[in-house]
Amino acid sequence: MSATIQITFDTHDPHRLSLFWKEVLGYVHPGPPGFDHATGADPHEAWEGFLDRIGVPASERNGVSALEDPDGDGPRLFFQRVPEDKTAKNRVHLDVRAAPGLEGEARMAALEAECERLVALGAARIRRHEPEPPMSGGFIVMTDPEGNEFCLD
Repeated sequence: MSATIQITFDTHDPHRLSLFWKEVLGYVHPGPPGFDHATGADPHEAWEGFLDRIGVPASERNGVSALEDPDGDGPRLFFQRVPEDKTAKNRVHLDVRAAPGLEGEARMAALEAECERLVALGAARIRRHEPEPPMSGGFIVMTDPEGNEFCLD
């Protein structure tokens, strides 16, 4: 049996960074115990009500956030507030598969379109790597709003 994984981000603002990655990946925020996504209710509103009921002060409510793949296939993402800044290049990064099955100019055009969408959401473009067959189909290096590197691949 294989193990499942959760990817954890250290961040200054868990809620804001989770909103960015929600849009990048199409993931959803899980609701509190007993929450049902099928009702169409907002999980953030449900969490606020839940935290009110259990007495969590407003000052402690942006300590963590999470995202889950709505299909249950991808890993869970967890965002935890930390005081320190990011100081070096990531040793592990995400590759966002934005052009599956495409090659050459069509692939790079799809990556460029996704890059533009993500920049509008707060990402930064770092550099483009041209295709180098047969080893690389080309990719774009980016950072999320807190400077974590990832690739559009």
